[in-house]
Amino acid sequence: MSKKYLIHDKPFKALFILALPIIIGNMFQQFYTMVDSMVVGRMVGEDALAAVGASYALTTVFISIAIGGGIGASVLTSRYFGARQYADMKRTIRLSLFIFLTLSILLGVVGILGSYNILIWLQTPRDILDMAVEYLNIYFYGLPFLFLYNVVAAMFNALGRSRIPLYLLIFSSVLNIGLDIYMVGPMNMGIAGAAWATLIAQGIAAATSFLLFLREMHSYDDTIAKGKSARELQKIAAIALPSILQQSTVSIGMMLVQSVVNGFGTQMLAGFSAAMRVESLCLVPMISIGNAMSPFTAQNLGAGKHQRVRQGYRAGLLMVILFALFIGLLLEGLYNPIITLFLGSEGTGLARQVGTSYLQFMGFFYALLGLKMATDGVLRGAGDMKMFTIANLANLAIRVIIAITLAPRYGIQMVLYAVPIGWAINDILSFAQYKTDQWERIGKAKSSVAHVKTFESKNI
Repeated sequence: MSKKYLIHDKPFKALFILALPIIIGNMFQQFYTMVDSMVVGRMVGEDALAAVGASYALTTVFISIAIGGGIGASVLTSRYFGARQYADMKRTIRLSLFIFLTLSILLGVVGILGSYNILIWLQTPRDILDMAVEYLNIYFYGLPFLFLYNVVAAMFNALGRSRIPLYLLIFSSVLNIGLDIYMVGPMNMGIAGAAWATLIAQGIAAATSFLLFLREMHSYDDTIAKGKSARELQKIAAIALPSILQQSTVSIGMMLVQSVVNGFGTQMLAGFSAAMRVESLCLVPMISIGNAMSPFTAQNLGAGKHQRVRQGYRAGLLMVILFALFIGLLLEGLYNPIITLFLGSEGTGLARQVGTSYLQFMGFFYALLGLKMATDGVLRGAGDMKMFTIANLANLAIRVIIAITLAPRYGIQMVLYAVPIGWAINDILSFAQYKTDQWERIGKAKSSVAHVKTFESKNI
């Protein structure tokens, strides 16, 4: 398959080829986090599951920062790749790796020093606080591995090489599951065993992906190198920071909402945590299609093929609808046995009720998230970040305000209602911006600059 398939093959086929490995890979990534919860819930107990759940909302924020930063930086990589500016592409990659590895170390140190106080602020129940801190601290040790893998994976996707991260994720997922069962079971390490299993698997995947990416970069000529790192840093930040916000919107909302849920007690937290683990899997196709839209958009704009972006967007919406129908039918029919996988037959009635109610309700609304992610992917790929940022901030604000102000008064169901309302507002704002065609004008301007630079480089 040609490395230029994103700008040559039919849009639906090209987007599907790029998105499918991302979806499968992220499914495996989410699957082994689910196995963490299943193993802990069944082998250690409901309190341990609640402790993992109390940490989960915070850990997903850092995962989202890593993914968002990688995707934001990869937009420039895709644009330069589409315009055949390989020297600029390599400089962007080197700078991105340095920035996000440094950021991961800083965040890891802050996390380790502040994990106890953060969990107190999130109103983590006292009876599971020590377990949650133990799990979270081990997680922070592995933060550089998490960032390195996700940034490198985003760069592979930007080049249309999404199969490589897929193979690595499958390997690390299987390894993680095996280590989970062994460390929590025979080694009797409890909740710490699940955390160490994840760290080891992520570390191996990160190191392997980095070595493979170095080999990939040797195949691109970079004899002509112009531009300044400071200017490139500004370009990366202009796209990466809003992208981090967009990826983090769901996670930050979950974390803030988690503080509300924690106040309802350990049993409700266990049921909510189980449902959130399932939902994290349901979100993967929607988020992955949106993430695939960005390199598809950037490469085609970089190559001057603007009409293909619209065709790709329609293809992305069709994929979203099909996945949403499948997920909705699955949850509405199997919500009870799915929750039982986490809580076991000994789970309390309250925990089971909270978990099943969440899945039953949310099964109808994942198409809203898919529309948001696909539209945001086009805007981000074109570099139209203003309304992109506003829409995601509005989504976050609405979800948090509803949950914090209404849930304590009217019950935990208000946490559920806040989610689709936030997605709907994001949809309206992002789609309205897409219809203005401003994203296309911005993309044309950036791609015109790229083509001029390519012409000048070839004639030096």
